[in-house]
Amino acid sequence: MAKSQDAKKEAKKKPAKTPKEKQAAKLEKKKKSYD
Repeated sequence: MAKSQDAKKEAKKKPAKTPKEKQAAKLEKKKKSYD
């Protein structure tokens, strides 16, 4: 849980600028949720 919270904070600090980055972030989230 702590890791995902840190990731959310980082995402807020550095918002994804391009749609591709946003999509990549979504894929990363899915991968992590399956782990």
